Amino acid sequence: MSVKLVKNAVGRMIPTEINGKPAIPFKGVGKHRPIGRKYAPPIATCTDYPDDGNKLAPDLKTALIKAGLKDGITISTHHHFRNGDLVANKIFNITFKLGVKDLMWFPSASFPCHEPIIEHLKNGTVHHIEGSMNGPLGRFASQGKMKGVGVLRSHGGRYQAVQDGDVQIDIAVIAAPTADPFGNANGLTGPSACGLLGFALADSQYADKVIIITDNLVPFPCIPWQIHGNYVDYVIKEDKIGIPEKIISGTTRITKSPDRLHIAELTAKFCNVTGLIKDGFSFQSGAGGTSLAIGNYFGKIIREKGIKARFARGGSNKFLVEMLEEGLVEYILDGQTFDLEGVRSMRENPNHVDTSPFTSYNYHGKGNFAPILDIVILGATEVDVNFNANVVTHSDGYLLHGIGGWQNCLFGKNVILPIPLFRDRIPVIRDEVTTICGPGELIDVIVTERGIAINPCRRDLMEKVKDSDLPIKTIHELKDEVEKICGKPRKAEFEDKIIAAIKWVDGTVIDVVKKVKE
Repeated sequence: MSVKLVKNAVGRMIPTEINGKPAIPFKGVGKHRPIGRKYAPPIATCTDYPDDGNKLAPDLKTALIKAGLKDGITISTHHHFRNGDLVANKIFNITFKLGVKDLMWFPSASFPCHEPIIEHLKNGTVHHIEGSMNGPLGRFASQGKMKGVGVLRSHGGRYQAVQDGDVQIDIAVIAAPTADPFGNANGLTGPSACGLLGFALADSQYADKVIIITDNLVPFPCIPWQIHGNYVDYVIKEDKIGIPEKIISGTTRITKSPDRLHIAELTAKFCNVTGLIKDGFSFQSGAGGTSLAIGNYFGKIIREKGIKARFARGGSNKFLVEMLEEGLVEYILDGQTFDLEGVRSMRENPNHVDTSPFTSYNYHGKGNFAPILDIVILGATEVDVNFNANVVTHSDGYLLHGIGGWQNCLFGKNVILPIPLFRDRIPVIRDEVTTICGPGELIDVIVTERGIAINPCRRDLMEKVKDSDLPIKTIHELKDEVEKICGKPRKAEFEDKIIAAIKWVDGTVIDVVKKVKE
């Protein structure tokens, strides 16, 4: 049966139904208003739980069966272990052996380490994935091989979907570096320490059944507890839940590329010239090589001015920790920890605070942290002349990345995308992006190695740089320049089959990804 398509507010054709559920087309920024009340899991009773607080089950298989494992349910996991996760694959190996079919996997993100789940997509154990797909799983979906339609959400969008009942988790499996038999858990200590467990918060609060799996079981109470045992049904002790070398990036280094360093320097200079770097300002940047270089330049400017940043939003890393410990930043509000120094700092420093998608990004709440940020540094795979940006597909159309907190951060006061003009001789600035993940009205500045383009709606920023020596150009001038170098790019070719939907922060559908034409 064919699904009706309608045009949304950014001109993309969107299905009115996805995986048998109604879909709401993107209406524009701030135009969709939710109704009703938050979703709630079934009411539990202490009568069903041991008085001594010991919720230990002998193994994951037993816990899954006790939690009600059956065909067609939704199982969730989190991605704080990144490419070192050892839990998700184990879940689906168990369910396959039990003959369970048509599961929906709801990860906060997937990584190349989850490539074995492709076999379970083929054999029918997993029907489809609703979560950011990085690498092999995204490519598999782009080839039209997944039975259902993938759904990609931002970190805040995932929390929103669970809170609103758009996704109802039957069983949440939360891998925790440290836990007690009652189910209290944190990510700060233990052999698999990853920093925090914020991406699993919604899962713990709203899932019908919650399983904690740990390789560091401690006596009650596990302090601090980032996950409350009062939400937890079963606790499992395993030998190993994550590979530390892959949980924590050991290669978080400032870029050495001359072009990328130039982009970083231009970005910092732009922020300084426009007066954005001032006493009490706030910023967020990623852990990539260019972002780290920008943070390094920010540090130099802060020292020269003798000022302090009020807070920085993490992903934390050793460079941000150094700024905190030097007194250049008063607080780190951390959403994901990228190295061991970040884990140490969060464990030891009360000004290094663990946050969650609820506090930082959830759009269906009474405000969140994102719009408070003065400067937001983000990346993109593509940008077009209307400042729309793409982060999930490449120009060849393949779905290879997740959204993360990218969409949520677009609500910062000054959103800056430091990006190269081209990658592998393929222009990054185009007439039209392959997939719209964020509308251009929320993106303020594009910084490239050959010039800076300011969104025409930001006349205030244009006024502040008019007498500077910054290389200000229009977005069209940058596009023309890259096409002189690389030629005009060809558009990716697609079949009609929709393989994934891109949700906006409010749960509406901003775009879809189609099967790549081989």
